Amino acid sequence: MTPERRYAEDAGLVLTSMGMPQAYGKLMGWLLICEPAAQSGAEITAALGLSKGSVSGGLRMLETAGLVHRVAMPGRRGTFFRMAPDALMRAAGSEKFTQFRELMDRGLDVVGGRDAPGAERLRETRDFYAFIEVELPKLIERYHRERGET
Repeated sequence: MTPERRYAEDAGLVLTSMGMPQAYGKLMGWLLICEPAAQSGAEITAALGLSKGSVSGGLRMLETAGLVHRVAMPGRRGTFFRMAPDALMRAAGSEKFTQFRELMDRGLDVVGGRDAPGAERLRETRDFYAFIEVELPKLIERYHRERGET
């Protein structure tokens, strides 16, 4: 097994432990390191030994999540996919934290508010997501500033 394929396999295992289907994790791992950076579904299928259906479904899911983009390859026919260098960072800064915080807010309403008996689990989780929702964009901005990107 090539080091690149091994990396994709390892990414699949790590991301599976975070709740992602293993094939999707392999796709992400591959698209982070493959050369050329843009690859067709057939190239990815061959490189990873996955079924066409797994690759197609995985690419669709990753594209919907904004992690993978379709790109044109001059002189080549077909559809090619590429992961943006900052895709995972953008995903971390997405509206997911707001959605979780809002879900916890609705849960607090259901149980009778922040101080209701039994609300501590919701309150603690809500407060954590509210904190991340405010602080993560600042952290990403600081990261770009320290790299001289803004």
